[in-house]
Amino acid sequence: MRAIVLRQLGSPEELRLEEVPDPVAGPGEVVVEVEAAGIQFVETQIVTGRLQGVSPVAPKALPWTPGREVAGVVGAVGEGVDRALIGRRVAGQTATGGGYAEQAVLTVEGIHLLPETLGSAEAVSLLGTGRTAVALVETAGIGEGDTVLVESAAGAVGTLVLQLARAAGAERLIGLASDKEKLKLVREFGADAAIDYTEPDWPEQVRLAAREGVTVVLDALGGETGRNAFELLAPGGRFVIFGFSSGSITQLDPAVVAERGITVASYFGPPTSDRSPEVQMRQTREALALAAEGRLHPLVGQRFPLAEASDAHAAITARATVGKTVLIP
Repeated sequence: MRAIVLRQLGSPEELRLEEVPDPVAGPGEVVVEVEAAGIQFVETQIVTGRLQGVSPVAPKALPWTPGREVAGVVGAVGEGVDRALIGRRVAGQTATGGGYAEQAVLTVEGIHLLPETLGSAEAVSLLGTGRTAVALVETAGIGEGDTVLVESAAGAVGTLVLQLARAAGAERLIGLASDKEKLKLVREFGADAAIDYTEPDWPEQVRLAAREGVTVVLDALGGETGRNAFELLAPGGRFVIFGFSSGSITQLDPAVVAERGITVASYFGPPTSDRSPEVQMRQTREALALAAEGRLHPLVGQRFPLAEASDAHAAITARATVGKTVLIP
């Protein structure tokens, strides 16, 4: 089969298409004929080497095929797995990579059966991102009357969070993005105000849009933007960290946090929300079910052929993408 192989860390150009042996399903596993593979932002950072020895999802050795999110048709099953699964469309996450390929291995306990109403590209865009979006709304306790500031609101998680926060009862949604196209998308996905955080006066724009103050910040950018967003919180607000695409996590003064009565949480911790396998599976299933019912709309912003994985990574790194970026073998 064909797969993307990384033989040395560096630039996206190190991702190359090669012929590799077909995978074999072990006990409790299935082999999926991949129809769509999702790209996670963390994978773009792993390829550069920035997370080597830091992130548990970084490979311990090379060569390595990236990709944890896949959707497709079960082509083979291993020992102890019901053969009735062969031919069924499923989605799931691999254990350590291998998704940027024509075939991938999943554990049977971790697969989600897909209804006809949900395409493979849409399904794969709801695995890590859908679970994260559900978890963020739960962790922040978003509900009636909240004014929520969402960073990276045109991203795969951001567009989902806007929808889930509104469904949870949020009164006002304010999304941060960085150009006209992204700002338009933020409004289309339900934000009451879409603000360009590259403009120097963006905090003042948020204050005007928030009316009575921001009660929840969902921080995806980190760095100076995250710190400025924290300053916009009303006393007793909630600040939830789920990314640091600026390159550094938001640093907060514990004394200031306590003085203002702010609750700080993090999706990846510490402090963190419950990320047990059971909870993550439930959150993923909830996102998939909502999408299948037409109540949650994932944004598949870019689809690249498998052979162009390096171009896909370059586009994400350049922040030239919206929503989820998916590879199509």
